Amino acid sequence: MAKAKKGGYLGKFLKRADKAIQEGVKKADEALDDAVEFGELTAKQASKASKELSAKAKKESEAIQKKGKKKLTEGISSAKGSMVNSEEELATLEKLGQLRKKGIITEKEFQAKKKKILSKI
Repeated sequence: MAKAKKGGYLGKFLKRADKAIQEGVKKADEALDDAVEFGELTAKQASKASKELSAKAKKESEAIQKKGKKKLTEGISSAKGSMVNSEEELATLEKLGQLRKKGIITEKEFQAKKKKILSKI
């Protein structure tokens, strides 16, 4: 079983999402700075709006990370389950081989079961 690349697809996705959020906050801060400069908002209003946007961005970032961790955990669980099934299938294949050697099943029956089991792995 091949190891996943460190920081694989999920890591890249989370980095891009975090970067997008940070860029959004930066753009919002720039817009607020411009508004203050032109006298459309007071510094107090701009500060409040900036804090609200930062809090919202932080919540969204946490939600994305939580969702990513959940998906990663699901993937790991699925992979572990797949390994257990593969081990069981290989054990069954070994038992069938013993039955074939003892003459309990024919070569044709063994090959048919083998093909079926290997297609599941």
